[in-house]
Amino acid sequence: MRKLKIYLETTLFNYYFDKDRDAHPDTVKLFKDVADGKYEAFTSFYVVDELKKAPPEKRDRMIALMEQFGITVLALNKDAEKLADVYVKQGIIPLKYRTDGIHIAVAALNDLDIIVSMNFQHIVKRKTKLGTAGINASHNCRAVEICTPMEVAA
Repeated sequence: MRKLKIYLETTLFNYYFDKDRDAHPDTVKLFKDVADGKYEAFTSFYVVDELKKAPPEKRDRMIALMEQFGITVLALNKDAEKLADVYVKQGIIPLKYRTDGIHIAVAALNDLDIIVSMNFQHIVKRKTKLGTAGINASHNCRAVEICTPMEVAA
Protein backbone atom coordinates (compact mmCIF):
# COMPACT_ATOMS: atom_id res chain seq x y z
CA MET A 1 0.00 0.00 0.00
CA ARG A 2 1.31 3.42 -0.94
CA LYS A 3 2.04 5.99 1.73
CA LEU A 4 -0.48 8.82 1.87
CA LYS A 5 0.89 12.26 1.05
CA ILE A 6 -0.37 14.87 3.49
CA TYR A 7 -0.15 18.65 3.56
CA LEU A 8 0.22 20.19 7.01
CA GLU A 9 -1.51 23.57 7.10
CA THR A 10 -0.38 26.40 9.40
CA THR A 11 -2.70 25.58 12.29
CA LEU A 12 -1.03 22.20 12.87
CA PHE A 13 2.29 23.80 13.79
CA ASN A 14 0.48 25.89 16.41
CA TYR A 15 -1.48 22.97 17.81
CA TYR A 16 1.69 20.90 18.17
CA PHE A 17 2.85 23.21 20.95
CA ASP A 18 -0.50 24.34 22.37
CA LYS A 19 -1.13 21.73 25.07
CA ASP A 20 -4.42 23.35 26.10
CA ARG A 21 -6.07 22.68 22.73
CA ASP A 22 -8.28 19.63 22.40
CA ALA A 23 -6.52 18.59 19.19
CA HIS A 24 -3.03 18.76 20.69
CA PRO A 25 -2.65 15.00 21.41
CA ASP A 26 -3.84 14.04 17.92
CA THR A 27 -1.59 16.64 16.33
CA VAL A 28 1.44 15.32 18.20
CA LYS A 29 0.46 11.77 17.20
CA LEU A 30 0.21 12.84 13.56
CA PHE A 31 3.72 14.31 13.64
CA LYS A 32 4.94 11.08 15.29
CA ASP A 33 3.26 9.08 12.52
CA VAL A 34 5.13 11.23 10.00
CA ALA A 35 8.41 10.53 11.82
CA ASP A 36 7.58 6.81 11.83
CA GLY A 37 7.11 6.88 8.05
CA LYS A 38 3.35 6.31 8.04
CA TYR A 39 2.80 9.45 5.94
CA GLU A 40 4.85 11.52 3.54
CA ALA A 41 4.42 15.06 4.86
CA PHE A 42 4.51 18.35 3.01
CA THR A 43 3.87 21.97 3.80
CA SER A 44 4.64 25.07 1.78
CA PHE A 45 6.42 28.38 1.68
CA TYR A 46 3.01 29.92 2.33
CA VAL A 47 2.90 28.16 5.72
CA VAL A 48 6.46 29.24 6.50
CA ASP A 49 5.50 32.80 5.62
CA GLU A 50 2.52 32.68 7.99
CA LEU A 51 4.62 31.14 10.77
CA LYS A 52 7.20 33.91 10.42
CA LYS A 53 4.56 36.33 11.75
CA ALA A 54 4.53 34.58 15.15
CA PRO A 55 6.63 35.82 18.09
CA PRO A 56 10.29 34.80 17.53
CA GLU A 57 10.54 32.09 20.21
CA LYS A 58 7.35 30.37 19.02
CA ARG A 59 8.14 30.95 15.34
CA ASP A 60 11.54 29.29 15.58
CA ARG A 61 10.14 26.24 17.38
CA MET A 62 7.32 25.82 14.84
CA ILE A 63 9.63 26.17 11.84
CA ALA A 64 12.10 23.73 13.43
CA LEU A 65 9.38 21.05 13.30
CA MET A 66 9.78 20.92 9.52
CA GLU A 67 13.38 19.78 9.74
CA GLN A 68 12.83 17.67 12.85
CA PHE A 69 10.10 15.62 11.15
CA GLY A 70 11.46 15.71 7.58
CA ILE A 71 8.55 17.73 6.21
CA THR A 72 9.08 18.82 2.61
CA VAL A 73 8.45 22.54 2.04
CA LEU A 74 6.88 23.17 -1.36
CA ALA A 75 7.87 26.34 -3.22
CA LEU A 76 5.78 29.32 -4.24
CA ASN A 77 3.41 28.29 -6.99
CA LYS A 78 1.76 30.78 -9.33
CA ASP A 79 -0.67 28.11 -10.59
CA ALA A 80 -1.80 27.51 -7.01
CA GLU A 81 -2.33 31.22 -6.55
CA LYS A 82 -4.43 31.32 -9.73
CA LEU A 83 -6.50 28.32 -8.58
CA ALA A 84 -7.01 29.97 -5.18
CA ASP A 85 -8.25 33.05 -7.02
CA VAL A 86 -10.92 30.86 -8.62
CA TYR A 87 -11.97 29.65 -5.16
CA VAL A 88 -12.28 33.30 -4.13
CA LYS A 89 -14.16 34.31 -7.29
CA GLN A 90 -16.62 31.43 -6.77
CA GLY A 91 -17.24 32.49 -3.16
CA ILE A 92 -15.68 29.39 -1.58
CA ILE A 93 -12.87 31.27 0.21
CA PRO A 94 -13.14 34.97 1.23
CA LEU A 95 -10.63 37.27 -0.46
CA LYS A 96 -9.22 38.31 2.92
CA TYR A 97 -8.28 34.65 3.54
CA ARG A 98 -6.98 33.83 0.05
CA THR A 99 -3.95 32.08 1.58
CA ASP A 100 -6.28 29.41 2.95
CA GLY A 101 -7.31 28.71 -0.62
CA ILE A 102 -3.67 28.65 -1.68
CA HIS A 103 -2.99 25.89 0.85
CA ILE A 104 -5.72 23.75 -0.71
CA ALA A 105 -4.56 24.55 -4.24
CA VAL A 106 -0.91 23.72 -3.44
CA ALA A 107 -1.99 20.33 -2.11
CA ALA A 108 -4.15 19.68 -5.17
CA LEU A 109 -1.58 20.73 -7.74
CA ASN A 110 1.16 18.69 -6.04
CA ASP A 111 -1.04 15.56 -6.15
CA LEU A 112 -1.26 15.25 -2.38
CA ASP A 113 -3.96 13.11 -0.80
CA ILE A 114 -5.00 15.08 2.27
CA ILE A 115 -4.71 18.59 3.67
CA VAL A 116 -4.72 18.47 7.47
CA SER A 117 -5.98 21.58 9.22
CA MET A 118 -7.72 22.91 12.31
CA ASN A 119 -8.96 26.00 10.45
CA PHE A 120 -12.72 25.58 10.76
CA GLN A 121 -13.43 29.10 9.48
CA HIS A 122 -12.30 28.62 5.87
CA ILE A 123 -10.77 25.17 5.29
CA VAL A 124 -12.35 22.36 7.33
CA LYS A 125 -15.96 22.97 6.42
CA ARG A 126 -18.43 21.32 4.08
CA LYS A 127 -18.74 24.32 1.73
CA THR A 128 -14.97 24.40 1.21
CA LYS A 129 -14.65 20.64 0.77
CA LEU A 130 -17.40 20.47 -1.86
CA GLY A 131 -16.57 23.75 -3.57
CA THR A 132 -12.86 23.17 -3.98
CA ALA A 133 -13.43 19.57 -5.12
CA GLY A 134 -15.74 20.77 -7.89
CA ILE A 135 -13.45 23.57 -8.99
CA ASN A 136 -10.42 21.27 -8.93
CA ALA A 137 -12.23 18.73 -11.11
CA SER A 138 -13.10 21.44 -13.64
CA HIS A 139 -9.40 22.41 -13.70
CA ASN A 140 -8.22 18.83 -14.21
CA CYS A 141 -6.61 18.45 -10.82
CA ARG A 142 -7.47 16.22 -7.92
CA ALA A 143 -9.91 16.92 -5.15
CA VAL A 144 -7.88 16.93 -1.98
CA GLU A 145 -9.47 15.38 1.08
CA ILE A 146 -9.68 17.96 3.88
CA CYS A 147 -9.37 16.51 7.39
CA THR A 148 -8.54 17.36 10.97
CA PRO A 149 -5.63 15.65 12.75
CA MET A 150 -8.22 13.69 14.77
CA GLU A 151 -9.48 12.08 11.56
CA VAL A 152 -6.02 11.30 10.16
CA ALA A 153 -4.27 10.19 13.33
CA ALA A 154 -7.12 7.87 14.37
